[in-house]
Amino acid sequence: MFLPPTALYAMLAHPHVLDFDYSSLRYFLLAGSAVSPEKFKRAVEVFGPCMCQSYGQTECHLIATWLPPDVAAAAAAGDHPERMASCGQANYSVRVEILDDNGRLLPDGDVGEIVARGGLVGGGYFEMPEATAEVRAHGWHHTGDVGRRDEHGFFYIVDRKKDMIVTGGFNVFSAEVEAAVMELPQVRECAVIGVADEKWGEAVTAIVALNPGAALSADDVISHCKARLGGVKAPKDVYFRDEIPRTPAGKFDKKAIRKEFWTGTTRNVN
Repeated sequence: MFLPPTALYAMLAHPHVLDFDYSSLRYFLLAGSAVSPEKFKRAVEVFGPCMCQSYGQTECHLIATWLPPDVAAAAAAGDHPERMASCGQANYSVRVEILDDNGRLLPDGDVGEIVARGGLVGGGYFEMPEATAEVRAHGWHHTGDVGRRDEHGFFYIVDRKKDMIVTGGFNVFSAEVEAAVMELPQVRECAVIGVADEKWGEAVTAIVALNPGAALSADDVISHCKARLGGVKAPKDVYFRDEIPRTPAGKFDKKAIRKEFWTGTTRNVN
């Protein structure tokens, strides 16, 4: 079975999720966006050692990296628990690297853009030479995703480049803040954006949907994130919604979310 993480969160929040036998599941594949490590661990506990994750794009192999069920189950049990946040190791059929903005390959541990190269990587976009040149700069396919690779070859998605929040002169990855908020058991899902702010330039802002019957205050969310991430990365504001807008593919629709807060501005950065 394949689902995006947002659908998994809804399943985990269902009041009868523990009432069924899932032992026939062999592969419960998550893809489409980064999954909350806490929710991923909970999924292993609920659905068993079938949870797995992949990362890829239509342009550069749908399974460019692969985190198999046994590795996910081991991580959930405490063997390299950090791998709950990993999208796995590179597939043998594609080369995956981390690149800086100057086209330099980065060593393990450094954060940069995830890029790919190989026979299964697309050659460009039909009748779109400018977009093709941009996405193939320095001879690599640029995914637009920011990540890092550890010493064991496991990749970790940090954020989308366009989701970077610049607040008070510091770069904040929205995915890191989202993961911290999702640690709270009352939270079903969370999307983090930057909102125009006179003091900070952009203020880290969390849009949160709670599990049915759960109660949580904005101060609770902010205090938790300050303790986990520090004051710079913690949300300045928290808004609670019954549902968070999604794209047809099930991903959070950050464009639609930003529209509520950026109406009347000439651009979506500040």
